[in-house]
Amino acid sequence: MKKAVRYFSKLGNTKTIAEAIADGAGVPAVSIMDEPTLTEFVEILYLGGAPYANIMAPELKAYAEKLDPSMVGRVILFTTSNWSRRTVLALKKMLTAKGIPVDDDYFYAHMLHIQGRVDAAREYGRKG
Repeated sequence: MKKAVRYFSKLGNTKTIAEAIADGAGVPAVSIMDEPTLTEFVEILYLGGAPYANIMAPELKAYAEKLDPSMVGRVILFTTSNWSRRTVLALKKMLTAKGIPVDDDYFYAHMLHIQGRVDAAREYGRKG
């Protein structure tokens, strides 16, 4: 099963979680800034980011808007923040509207407890 992990991170918290998920999934974590579109079909795309000023980062929103439904089987979301899970809710709405299946379950790590969630993130990467 072909998997990919893509993320957007300003402060490094989401990057840490993305790398742990990717380790569990057996694939590299790639920033959407380094690869702005998927280059091949994946059955599972782990996609994550955090809200900034309580809204989704424009870079992550642009990535989701450009995501080609023919390039992904389904999406599994993850986020880091201090309290808001708006990013996963907004991403799910956007992607579902495009016809991309999105798992109801998602991974959340509080920004003050990132290191304490790394093992759980690695396990989450084995999901799917």
